[in-house]
Amino acid sequence: MILFLLAYLGGVLTIVSPCILPILPFVFARADKPFVRSGLPMLAGMAVTFALIATLAAVGGGWAVRVNQYGRWAALALMAFFGLTLLIPSLADRLTRPLVALGGRLSQRADAQEAAGGSTVLASALLGVATGLLWAPCAGPVLGLILTGAALQGANAQTTLLLVAFAAGAATSLGLALLVGGKVYAVMKRSLGASEWIRRGAGAVILVAVAAIALGVDTGFLTRVSQTSTAALEQGLVNRLHPQRESVLLPASGDAMSGSPAMMAANPAMMSGAPGGAMMMRAKPGQGEALPVEGAAPPLDGAVTWLNSPPLTKAQLKGKVVIVDFWTYSCINCLRSIPYVRAWAEKYKDQGLVVIGVHAPEFAFEKDVKNVRKAVADLKIGYPVAVDNNYAIWRAFGNQYWPAHYFIDAQGRVRHHHFGEGDYDQSERVIQQLLAEAGRAGVEGGLVAVKATGAQAPSNGKDVGSPETYVGYGRAENFASAGGAMHDARHVYALAEPLKLNAWGLAGDWTIGAEQAGLNVAGGKIAYRFHARDLHLVLGPAANGARVRFQVTLDGKPPGADHGMDTDAAGNGVITGQRLYQLVRQKGAIDDRTFEIRFLDAGAQAYALTFG
Repeated sequence: MILFLLAYLGGVLTIVSPCILPILPFVFARADKPFVRSGLPMLAGMAVTFALIATLAAVGGGWAVRVNQYGRWAALALMAFFGLTLLIPSLADRLTRPLVALGGRLSQRADAQEAAGGSTVLASALLGVATGLLWAPCAGPVLGLILTGAALQGANAQTTLLLVAFAAGAATSLGLALLVGGKVYAVMKRSLGASEWIRRGAGAVILVAVAAIALGVDTGFLTRVSQTSTAALEQGLVNRLHPQRESVLLPASGDAMSGSPAMMAANPAMMSGAPGGAMMMRAKPGQGEALPVEGAAPPLDGAVTWLNSPPLTKAQLKGKVVIVDFWTYSCINCLRSIPYVRAWAEKYKDQGLVVIGVHAPEFAFEKDVKNVRKAVADLKIGYPVAVDNNYAIWRAFGNQYWPAHYFIDAQGRVRHHHFGEGDYDQSERVIQQLLAEAGRAGVEGGLVAVKATGAQAPSNGKDVGSPETYVGYGRAENFASAGGAMHDARHVYALAEPLKLNAWGLAGDWTIGAEQAGLNVAGGKIAYRFHARDLHLVLGPAANGARVRFQVTLDGKPPGADHGMDTDAAGNGVITGQRLYQLVRQKGAIDDRTFEIRFLDAGAQAYALTFG
């Protein structure tokens, strides 16, 4: 119930956000009509349409976004028509005459519409549907919490009802404004006798709003202006009514490198982890000290498939010491921890240790089982991996981080955990202690020696001064291209120079989506001013099997000896699949550098930059 109240109040707050401005003309154009038969159906149509489209967009992937784009253009055409009928009465008379029989009049003549019974209601509801397709509210903390929760939980009634509650809150604010506006309109009509000019003015404003939405002003400039207007109020609601949920196993404190999508929406500060290595989430037990019982380990049910093993159950694992490792294959922090997890699995497999990887995707392409299977092979992972595309195991553990390691004793109890990179020696001592508790004789002492290379090599934490940075607008920060980002719309960008530290931008013809930016025409660039030894970029081709060539420069020159494992000294490389690419590994002293990647072919998709 609290979630629904939070969603509703978040919607109410949209009335003070500039993001609501583009749809206000469509709402107030009907301020002179009876509220119950005109304003209310319009607002209801807007709320329901927005909730349905937002549900599809949250769980349906790119096809839903494309369908919504077609719907937006149809809605723009309808609204432009509506504006013209208000602006040019003679045109309204001619164009709306055939629609009377269908009850779809969109023109003035309020008396004729009211006499036609339900036609006013139907026409208003139709305009509400169009408004719902056009409304793109700023994704503040409240809406972000709802949408990422939808992405984690999939399509269900609660997802849609939460979005309905959010839209209903916005409709309530608009309804109150509409009631006030209707009274103002009536006063002006009586005192000035100027209803014709008021109607024409409304038509002109509607056409301006249509042009603004078509040009992307509603999701560009207004979104940037809005970020400081209601975010603090919304975050206060989140903190007061829906405190950040912690793991069901234990209280968490400290910092981790990668938070879950839901956490990052509820707390934008979590979007970028600390520049250095991740820290332990609670005080470390001393060597030989008794490990506390953090809770019973939940079941491992709900994976869409298992790799390297048939499905494993709690009953099958009883008597074994188990490590459950939550990871995703494009996460640099996960990649750097995998060599240790792999070494533990190999060293202690004959002494009663079972390692289970739970692959919980961050990006949509990581839900492709073929991609996960290839990553498992490339990373030489031989232990069982549960593909947790629906986050069933993730939710059962109450997990919120990549990577996350849960240590389970032979009785099926969670005895220790670690979130993020690092502290591998302590984790291995926990393994040894749990094996000894289980009565395993001759548990091998000492610690594994790992010499990882490439992207799996440890981070040079003391020199990392740049945070993980997402390219998609859903979690982007510090975007510096001239004019800002246009959401879900094709746009030609230009780089702003010079870039400040940790600022980045695009150049060329791109379409920025919630999760990634796609290059439409060859020659586009990404630039980033960074401070770190390593720079990685999660990339993929728009079409499976396609190859996209690129060139990397550092401060305008080929990287030379500072090239990464996926580039040569001249900076050349090729995107061959959806994964993390290491583009820079510096050999000398670390300083602020300007990185640029230019794509020689169209079809590149960029997701996130990470550093080490």
